[in-house]
Amino acid sequence: MHAKILSATTVGVNAHLVEVEVDLSFGLIKFSIVGLPDTAIKESSYRIMTALKNSGIRIPPKKIIVNLAPADLKKVGTLFDLPIAIGILQASDELRIKKDFIEETLILGELSLDGSIRPIKGALPITYDAFKMGKKRIIVPQANAQEAALISDIEVIGVEHLTDIVAYLRNEKPIAPTKTDINSYITEQKHSIDFNQVKGQQQTKRALQIAAAGNHNILFIGSPGSGKTMLAKRLQTIMPPMRFDEILETSKVYSISGKLNEKPIIVERPFRNPHHTISQAGLVGGGSFPQPGEISLAHHGVLFLDELTEFRRDTLEVLRQPLEHKTISLARAQQSLEYPASFLLIAALNPCPCGYWGDKKRTCNCNPQQITRYLNKLSGPLLDRIDLQVHVQSIEYDTIKEPTDGTSSQELYKAVERARATQEKRFGSPAKYNSMMSSDEVDQFCKLTDDAEKLIKLAFQKMNLSMRGYHKIIKVARTIADLKGNDMIDTSDMREAIMYRSLDQALERSRQ
Repeated sequence: MHAKILSATTVGVNAHLVEVEVDLSFGLIKFSIVGLPDTAIKESSYRIMTALKNSGIRIPPKKIIVNLAPADLKKVGTLFDLPIAIGILQASDELRIKKDFIEETLILGELSLDGSIRPIKGALPITYDAFKMGKKRIIVPQANAQEAALISDIEVIGVEHLTDIVAYLRNEKPIAPTKTDINSYITEQKHSIDFNQVKGQQQTKRALQIAAAGNHNILFIGSPGSGKTMLAKRLQTIMPPMRFDEILETSKVYSISGKLNEKPIIVERPFRNPHHTISQAGLVGGGSFPQPGEISLAHHGVLFLDELTEFRRDTLEVLRQPLEHKTISLARAQQSLEYPASFLLIAALNPCPCGYWGDKKRTCNCNPQQITRYLNKLSGPLLDRIDLQVHVQSIEYDTIKEPTDGTSSQELYKAVERARATQEKRFGSPAKYNSMMSSDEVDQFCKLTDDAEKLIKLAFQKMNLSMRGYHKIIKVARTIADLKGNDMIDTSDMREAIMYRSLDQALERSRQ
């Protein structure tokens, strides 16, 4: 007897339909799975037969062949256990599912030996694409039902045990579709940290406000203990709440990675802080069984790279493409994958190996060759992609003893919110920011006063700017003007933008 059940797998963040074909025949008793399965799928025969036995379902001893079509698509993971088990029951006449129901339904799930159904990775992106495939319902583990139900256009059936789904398919036990109210998970963000806890560092706070307003990448350089990490962690407190489309996109990445924990969705902007020993695959994604990397886990959030010069240079260089294109493309012999990577980069480093070059209170013990070798870990093209470069000075004792200036995250956010509203009106989309402008859009939306024009011309000549560096300064100046509510970019806006671009020139001079 032959049966076909529909399931799916993920490639990148997209789902691909998989037909689970099962054939039962007389012959040497054997359970074979073909169609480019990985080891976990090949081992599923033991889980499936044991789960069926322990659920009180007896299958006549026959030769079982399972084909996962299309056969040229690599299948990874344990989500095919349940559709294979249902296919075996259908082929052995233990189930008699109507053809229309089969064509309208995707089935996913991993089986335990006792027949209970364990959670899987990728339930959300598969459900999202199942609706686009024209499917009416999806059957998933109960543990994944809440995340899958974020897609309200498709019926989500959550099951806990193999006997539950068998009874449901026999029309013996109705199972109500799962519903998720996304608003129940979205609450007003309350941060335990705030900018009013930071003493001094007014210029750095201002730079972070600009970064949040225009989604500009930022680099901190300063001595150990100057507050670089403390300031970076507070950027989230002045970023706007996530929109529904951002919640959905980010949650899809976390679903594929199996990192959705007690909540079925990601409602707060991610803040990822990988250690400098991370590999290329860990940072951008990939591996033997490709998974999203840290830059994708930071999608619509913040990626903080502390001790930037301690990262391997070849690891840092792979950031160039995603910083520009907001996606990461991974080409492999078997397939090509693409993961989203629209993140705001904050990088921090010490100015030299001992950490005190340029510090007001401590003397640097490094010679020029050591400083040059240390800074050469950062390439010019990578620095060229960082919009704001800020020197973070150590705090003086008098500043420590003074009360804080009282500028809270909420006060800084008010200007950010106005600037973001201006950009939404300008570009006609809440998902586009000044940092994403094309060269044509820079010409269209960045109108300069005559004095500002003269200033950027002088800076272009004196600083030997590339076209990318020139456009970065213009974009930052546009954001500064938006924070002030100005239509034109004036001299003060341009001067401040150039100031935030001068650090790579200082680093360049240190190499000479």
